[in-house]
Amino acid sequence: MKQIKSAFLIISVSLILVLFFSCSSTKKTVVKENNSAYLFVYFTGNAKTDEAIRFAISNNGYNFYALNGNQPVIASETISTTGGVRDPHILRGADGTFYMTVTDLQTANGWENQSIVLLKSADLVNWTSSKVDVSKVFENFEDVKRVWAPQTIYDTKAKKYMVYFSMLQPGGTDIVYYAYANKDFTALETAPQQLFYSPINRSCIDADIIEKDGKFHLFMKTEDEKDKGIKVAVSDKLTSGYVLQEGYVDQTSESVEGSGVFKLNNSDTYILMYDMYRKGKYQFTSSTDLKNFKVIDENVSMDFHPRHGTVLPITKTEADALIAKFGWTPNEEILKTKSEAVKQNNVIIDAENKKILLPVKNGTDLTYFNPEFKTNAGLLVSPSAPQDFSQKAVKYDFELEGLTKASYDVEVAVRNNPALAGYYADPEILYSNKDKRFHLYPTSDGFDSWSGYYFKSFSSANLVDWTDDGVILDFKKDVSWTDKNAWAPAAAEKKINGQYKYFFYYTGEAKIGVAVSDNPQGPFTDIGKPLIATKPNGITRGQVIDPDVFNDPVSGKSYLYWGNGFMVGAELNDDMISLKENTLTVLKPDGTFREGTEVFYRKGKYYFLWSQDDTRSENYRVRYATSDSPLGNFTIPKNNLILAKDPSLGIYGTGHNSVIQIPGTDEWYIVYHRFTIPKGITMGRAAGFNREVCIDRLYFDEEGNIIAVKPTLEGIQPLKK
Repeated sequence: MKQIKSAFLIISVSLILVLFFSCSSTKKTVVKENNSAYLFVYFTGNAKTDEAIRFAISNNGYNFYALNGNQPVIASETISTTGGVRDPHILRGADGTFYMTVTDLQTANGWENQSIVLLKSADLVNWTSSKVDVSKVFENFEDVKRVWAPQTIYDTKAKKYMVYFSMLQPGGTDIVYYAYANKDFTALETAPQQLFYSPINRSCIDADIIEKDGKFHLFMKTEDEKDKGIKVAVSDKLTSGYVLQEGYVDQTSESVEGSGVFKLNNSDTYILMYDMYRKGKYQFTSSTDLKNFKVIDENVSMDFHPRHGTVLPITKTEADALIAKFGWTPNEEILKTKSEAVKQNNVIIDAENKKILLPVKNGTDLTYFNPEFKTNAGLLVSPSAPQDFSQKAVKYDFELEGLTKASYDVEVAVRNNPALAGYYADPEILYSNKDKRFHLYPTSDGFDSWSGYYFKSFSSANLVDWTDDGVILDFKKDVSWTDKNAWAPAAAEKKINGQYKYFFYYTGEAKIGVAVSDNPQGPFTDIGKPLIATKPNGITRGQVIDPDVFNDPVSGKSYLYWGNGFMVGAELNDDMISLKENTLTVLKPDGTFREGTEVFYRKGKYYFLWSQDDTRSENYRVRYATSDSPLGNFTIPKNNLILAKDPSLGIYGTGHNSVIQIPGTDEWYIVYHRFTIPKGITMGRAAGFNREVCIDRLYFDEEGNIIAVKPTLEGIQPLKK
């Protein structure tokens, strides 16, 4: 019996050993994946649509590309109390969970707030969120005026996640506080305590903590009326003892905020980045000791314009999941080409159908053309050689090296609208008998709220190929009575004492000035005072803007027209720089008149054109009337709308025009501005100062009525010599 038990025991042990070694030999070793990419979380600005969390990705920590078309990856209204969030900070937790914190603030309602938002995710793709209103949760903070830029770090001693942020209470300065989050990261379970004590009671915001060699480095923006920048305080402890270091670590004299530090993968190099918010750009610097920093902007690129964000090193698997969820497509920043033939502002990207349209200038050889797409480190574009675009689109691959690739059909087409490269508006056109060329004088656009201060001129022999003749009048150097709001010019050629003279009428700070030159391309000399500075008697609304000058071929007299909200005209004296006394006439178009008078003469009729609505409206349009006199009564046709938007072509905001007749012919053209294409219609009211100049044919019927103009993308063909 004992022998049987011994044999059984031996067999059992043998089976256990066999099973042990068998399991050991088949067990897979789990290898932790190293970080090989980077996630940038950020917001983009102060507009309602900008105050939301966005993601971008990089394979090297220097060149970042926006995911999801640079649109929010989380809807702000679903996670916040205000409808907007800012200053996102992201952390990979000690438990492998991802934690994100954001300021709960929509600045359209002001710069005060009381809440932050805590977010949590297991995969960077799916997030849960909780709102924390500090004023309601904690005593002694009921009157807090702002709670800004929260960030998170794991406290290894407390074994909790510490959230730190700046707060401002009435009568005080911005102070950096900290509190511990609860286990679920849905609330703060401890009352805020002061984390950093400024030795000079200076406001401190945008704190960012990183540990190196057992010391905690707290980067923050310190500010007062005279001294602003990013400083560092260092401590041996996470929650106390921070000593402010000498000097500033930002490497610029520009205003900065939102510092963020991250360590490059497989490197001893740290990147300190910060938001140069007044310049609309980020600056990157590098360091190995967190004391000495060197600007490395020449190595950095982004296809988006971030505000205050942070960067997190991630794995290839995590990057793949983000790309699969949110997608990456080349945008207009990537598609800015080196080719001068491409009209950069008008590149159209159809992400849904994987198509790109590159509009190019007249004369471009489509059979052998290279867009020369700009390639930054980490981005590959192929093909790289010239291609034949004359018959069909060419397939291009855009690859974020090691991460993802997108293929697009690229079409190249000659488009003569817009006529000028860049943002310009309110175009005035003149044919010079002196040099036998056409001259364009537009408002220099693209300035916020129409704040441009100079005028340029352009010349052409064929109405299509325009030469930039440079600045002809600079308010800051050439005009003594105004230095801003250079708008809506008009120009006239006049032969005086046998010599051609050129007169340039313009708006400056809601007054009308005039400058004189011997040449159509200037330079022009201002007469030293406004020609018109006040509204006519009895006119109480509108502005003194938008001059138009008209040389009457019947009488030989010249007239000036102007007004916004009203239309007036007056005869000019022979000197062309003063008005003839007692000729000022208040003209009466119909109630659609807003601004932008244009007058010309054809076959016994005087045509008066004007713009209806606001230049910021997509419905900005042109109407007209006729008269038997330059200052006479109007006949308004039943169908007098002659230029309006065409949504099917993406054309909006068509207005404020001039008209040109080809000398010796009955061939006419209308020159006008529209919203920039394709971005204008998405820009809201800002579209009204991001406009571009276009030219299309103008036709008349047998009775002399103007036939409604069809605004085009292609524009006109060059005039034949």
